[in-house]
Amino acid sequence: MEVTKKQYLAITTQCRSLFEKKMADYGAAWRILRLPSLTDQIFIKSQRIRSLQTNKEQKVAEGQESEFIGIVNYSIMALIQIEKGVAEQPDLDVEEALSLFDAQLQIIFDLMVKKNHDYGEAWRDMRISSLTDLILQKLLRVKQIEENYGKTLVSEGIDANYHDMVNYAVFALIHLQAAS
Repeated sequence: MEVTKKQYLAITTQCRSLFEKKMADYGAAWRILRLPSLTDQIFIKSQRIRSLQTNKEQKVAEGQESEFIGIVNYSIMALIQIEKGVAEQPDLDVEEALSLFDAQLQIIFDLMVKKNHDYGEAWRDMRISSLTDLILQKLLRVKQIEENYGKTLVSEGIDANYHDMVNYAVFALIHLQAAS
């Protein structure tokens, strides 16, 4: 488990670094995105990963790694939007955005540690393609919950699905880095 924690933190540090750089470039323009728009961004990235995994030909030079990082960052942005609500104008400076990012990442990391203990690191024996499919399944669940105006009868809420998507994407990134 200590190896997993170390690998997980290395990956999430990389994701956070990109988030910070994009905040410097674009500011908090993402704050105007409604939750379904963020869900769709994650869906696009997941579909591209699946396409890269199944198609023989690739026409854009970016690989799966950048798309999984995007899934992590967009999922955390969605969680921030759930917490703060959608803004009409960018309303966060870099420092505040990073603080919110870190708070969400800590919640997700703590969840990963608990689940990883209970599941016995089963993800290590999974294929990256299976992790991709699980992310897509979570996205379809989120879309359905969004269509139901956030109401569920017996299921976890939207935030739990975003937490799982981050963890699956980080696991996929750990697998990809181990393979390279």
